Amino acid sequence: MNYEQMVASLWRHGDGQVSDHAARLKEVIRYATLAPSGHNSQCWRFRIDDEAIAILPDFARRTPVVDPDDHHLYVSLGCAAENLSLAARAFGMQGEVTYVPEGLGEVRVTLAACQPEVSPLFEAIPARQCTRADYDGSPIADHELYLLQAAGTGQGVSISLLTERVAIEQVLGFVLLANSLQVGNRAFRQELETWIRFGAREAIETGDGLFARSMGSPATPRWLGRWLFRALFRQGAENARLTRQIQSSAGIAVFISEADDRKHWVEAGRCYQRFALQATALGICNAFINQPVEEMSVRPALAEALGIVGGRPDLVVRFGRGKAMPRSLRRPLEAVLVSSSSP
Repeated sequence: MNYEQMVASLWRHGDGQVSDHAARLKEVIRYATLAPSGHNSQCWRFRIDDEAIAILPDFARRTPVVDPDDHHLYVSLGCAAENLSLAARAFGMQGEVTYVPEGLGEVRVTLAACQPEVSPLFEAIPARQCTRADYDGSPIADHELYLLQAAGTGQGVSISLLTERVAIEQVLGFVLLANSLQVGNRAFRQELETWIRFGAREAIETGDGLFARSMGSPATPRWLGRWLFRALFRQGAENARLTRQIQSSAGIAVFISEADDRKHWVEAGRCYQRFALQATALGICNAFINQPVEEMSVRPALAEALGIVGGRPDLVVRFGRGKAMPRSLRRPLEAVLVSSSSP
């Protein structure tokens, strides 16, 4: 199976003919795995319990340089939980999402029978992607901004939509400052390189990571891709690319938690996922520009500039209209399912 065939087999809706309960549970987990994760690390595991599905952190797939406190990891669990809940409803199961702090912490989706509901957000799951490309610069209509605002708001998590050029340029300054720190950090560069899949064969074999073509680079053998990455991944070029991409965007969304803990990180993930799915349903692209919330030395200044008091800026996302990019892959379900007896 080639790369395009793999993408088609993953990024799709089911045929709607799943009648066995166990098969339905695996199908909703498949939808959950289509959520985003840092570097497409897929830092989750799924356990099917009695009338519930637990989403567990997979610390073996951490990204400790860019995400030292595992913030993005728990955000990713929230994204997966939102997909799972939407898919469960489409299959006639109400999914109540709660964060269970005991142990390493897990996200539990309790299931109960209900009338099936195929929502626009569920329909958008196979089409959603983090579109790392230039957008067309066209504005987003007020009624669309209203829908994005509503989708991205949750319990203890708010969203600030910045569409004025002055505000966008202000955030751009923080992105460039933080990006310069990251590109200049050898450990950051090494960690990023380990998650880039330079060629289609490598991407298929691992089923994870950042496929070069999804980031606008050509597919190459790993030996050549590594050489090009080390030669060309430079502060000036990366800052120029980010400047162009952010200035082509219609706006920036900043997700803000009222408390800086795992429960709110998970909720921020759920809010982002609804935002991204609502954007997809409206034909709007989005992509993370999280550099200023990842760099501890920059995050407080960003919060102050945005007037955030007593909360944490969790995620920074640009949005606008543009063309889709090549898609990333996912690992098979067998790789992420664990038995009830597993830790």
